[in-house]
Amino acid sequence: MAGIEHIRVEADEAGMRLDRWFKTRYPGLGFGPLQKLLRSGQVRVDGGRVKSDTRVQPGQMVRIPPIEVDAKKTGPIASKELKHSGDAELLSRMLLHEDDKVFVLNKPAGLAVQGGSGVTRHIDKMLDAWVSAKGEKPRLVHRLDRDTSGVLVIARTRGAAQKLTAAFRERDTKKTYWALVKGVPRKHEDKISTWLVKEQTPDGDRMRIAKHGEEGADHAVSYYRVIDTAAQRLAWLEMEPYTGRTHQLRVHALYMGHPIIGDPKYFIDDPNWDFPGGIQKRLHLHARHIDIPHPAGGRLKVTAPLPPHMVQSWNLLGFNEVDGEKEED
Repeated sequence: MAGIEHIRVEADEAGMRLDRWFKTRYPGLGFGPLQKLLRSGQVRVDGGRVKSDTRVQPGQMVRIPPIEVDAKKTGPIASKELKHSGDAELLSRMLLHEDDKVFVLNKPAGLAVQGGSGVTRHIDKMLDAWVSAKGEKPRLVHRLDRDTSGVLVIARTRGAAQKLTAAFRERDTKKTYWALVKGVPRKHEDKISTWLVKEQTPDGDRMRIAKHGEEGADHAVSYYRVIDTAAQRLAWLEMEPYTGRTHQLRVHALYMGHPIIGDPKYFIDDPNWDFPGGIQKRLHLHARHIDIPHPAGGRLKVTAPLPPHMVQSWNLLGFNEVDGEKEED
């Protein structure tokens, strides 16, 4: 048990309720004991009495009296946390970019971002392995479909999460995807604008094209351009979602008549079309590049290399990644 301490509120703790601030820094301190300390004036902010719902601000000094619990420990991972070491190792292998505000991962195809029915391992749970010394867990700020690979941005702090989430909400981001589709679109560059609605099916949620005004329908806008083709059988598309609807690019590819190769939900079998030999029946959709405002200022631009099954397809078809890079910067 330590003596009286004075701890400065950090920038990423701006606006936190005081009880939440204590829970983050002193997880062993229960609500009742904290209330007793507040009522007796032993806990103060900038010398003044406060309540549990007081919002703290950067630079304020919180007076901490002697209490019977320890603060979050720094240093090596404790033995009880070793069960997360596998997750930490896998996350480290995915890491494309790291600074004090942001992680950027190259999510592999087949790994879910969040939990759900039948999902036992997912990014959100794995991030428990990267809890900071202050007890702050990295936060998701956007999503990728389970079968989609590529760039996934993770906020390291509460403040960074607020700024990154706002950037996605206000569409101040540019997300570029690469896809391999059946056939070749007639227009080599175009905009797709539809309404989408979610339906429940035996195989899970599925999106379909809806009419304007239909209940539950959302407007969805995507852009695409053809980068290369393999005869008239397959096309390599660069796709950019302007809106962020569920399965948006996958449904828009189907809407064009050029579904994404290996898509288990939206690739409709055609008896007159043979699946190319040597290409795996896995979703060929990859979040290739992101350009987003960095929480500390400036822009963050990150590119993710293709997953193994798409590298195999690109090699088989003679596609050169350099041909698709001119738009990434």
